[in-house]
Amino acid sequence: MRVDEITAKLRRAGSVFAEDEAAIFLEAAQTPAELASMIERRVAGEAPEHVVGWAEFCGVRVVVAPGVFIPRQRTVALVEQAVALCRTGSVVVDMCCGSGALGRVIAERVPGVTLHAADVEPLAVACARENLAGLGNVSEGDLVDALPAQLHGRIDVMVANVPYVPHDKLRLMPAEAREQEPEITHDGGSDGLDVYRRLVSAASDWLAPGGSILSEISDEQTDAALAALASANLRARTEYDDERETTVVIGTRPTQQTS
Repeated sequence: MRVDEITAKLRRAGSVFAEDEAAIFLEAAQTPAELASMIERRVAGEAPEHVVGWAEFCGVRVVVAPGVFIPRQRTVALVEQAVALCRTGSVVVDMCCGSGALGRVIAERVPGVTLHAADVEPLAVACARENLAGLGNVSEGDLVDALPAQLHGRIDVMVANVPYVPHDKLRLMPAEAREQEPEITHDGGSDGLDVYRRLVSAASDWLAPGGSILSEISDEQTDAALAALASANLRARTEYDDERETTVVIGTRPTQQTS
């Protein structure tokens, strides 16, 4: 089957990036039968990343199994802010790690970091263990409860792509995300920051003096997120990425406790 034929079929099914997806399927398929299966799965509404089994993120291909959150390109801004805070020897945690994509990129861009990752979803943990093999340790559990005790007070950078969609806005998300990714990876509660507040409150003591926690949020959540960091006695700031229209909120533990 030619690329133009595949493109036309995908476009009729409603694919916005039909030509790009056709090229990906042609590259990934080993046989005509496998190619036909990929096309049919996509036409049926399955995400192209789940169809081929990987997603490209920051120039790295990460394994993404069906039912696992697909890393978004806007999250590149979060990774870049985290990388800027890392040094060789930094203790780094990829919290709510999903496939482990963020931790994978950080470890490749800053060789010599000590990487840990954690997620509550078993499918995500399995993916992350594959993506982070030889690069870091992956634990299953709820937020900081999943972390090894020896990390308490020693984390230099915690990058946390927490769910931040307000519950009543979940229905407005694209069908692919609603139907093929766990709701827990999107649902941030009434204002979208329930998980974020829980994490910030619990994680502040896990940071080393001068250590930071970074998360991606929406613009309208900025004030509430900054207030949550202040309540956890963290110095709070935001960084905005114009190109990706992404807001990153950063909380840093003071190097000395104030009285």
